[in-house]
Amino acid sequence: MKITLAHGSGGKSTSDLIEAVFAKHFSNPILNMMEDSAVVCASPKIAVTTDSFVVTPLLFKGGDIGRLSVCGTVNDLLMRGAVPKYITSAFIIEEGADTETLNTIAKSMADTAKEAGVTVICGDTKVIEGSGGIYINTTGVGFVKQSTDIVSTNLREGDAIVVSGNMGDHHAAILSARMGIENNIKSDNAPLGEMVAEMLKKGIELHCMRDITRGGLGTVLNELAKASKVNIELIENKIPINHEVKAFAKILGLDILHMGNEGKMVAVMPKEQADKAVKIIRNCKYGENAQVIGEVKHGTGVTLITPIGGKRQINVLYGEGLPRIC
Repeated sequence: MKITLAHGSGGKSTSDLIEAVFAKHFSNPILNMMEDSAVVCASPKIAVTTDSFVVTPLLFKGGDIGRLSVCGTVNDLLMRGAVPKYITSAFIIEEGADTETLNTIAKSMADTAKEAGVTVICGDTKVIEGSGGIYINTTGVGFVKQSTDIVSTNLREGDAIVVSGNMGDHHAAILSARMGIENNIKSDNAPLGEMVAEMLKKGIELHCMRDITRGGLGTVLNELAKASKVNIELIENKIPINHEVKAFAKILGLDILHMGNEGKMVAVMPKEQADKAVKIIRNCKYGENAQVIGEVKHGTGVTLITPIGGKRQINVLYGEGLPRIC
């Protein structure tokens, strides 16, 4: 069945669509009340984030817009040390969208929410004129311990820079799909809750965490360096990269440091805890390629040490990059 403007009228067609797709996949006691707002148990200190997802194509190797929307929202909460609890979901659907595709996306979103340990507590559906596109807006809520203070101004000289895995996977997967290039590259979109929880549980003094999305590692680290007024020195041959992604980037002239991920994070902690942190992450799902890639130094900006000992200044991403990656 194709979506029509009648599905956004608020009448029977809307109710039928909600019952056939969203209520089926997102069913839980809170959402099933179908009230104008959800009332939930909370915590004295909460983290809140909101995001919109407009990725093309909607379905890609390793994931889809539904999984992506949950991972992106949950990971933003995790980067402040929050325990994700609740998520909202608003779908903006263009007429002509196929309900089979919508079902696939909704099921994927529900499955990923279950994996991430969050409950979809409310949502909305709007249908607009168009040519079959689907967009998702989310809001996420997580609980934070009173003692937790993980912010981008916390970097200190001597801190270690750790990444949880290979750079550029999601960017390469999306670009491959758009260009019709056949390869084995899959998006890394994934919830990172296990590795964050384990590091906190095992006493890692996390000064800062960020998920590496649009703009890539180079942009993220420049933001952190600026916020903390420090220099971040990276060792190029320590940065983990899938060999196929590396070859793909080389052919197209892309800079891995400005290619986005959707299931990787950078964590900053005292140097003496870095090896322990890497071991913890590697023992978690999605963290098998974690690596220490650099150190916080005196100065400003981000510097890359090349394999022959040269130094290269890494800047933020300028220009358009790859639009609609998430």
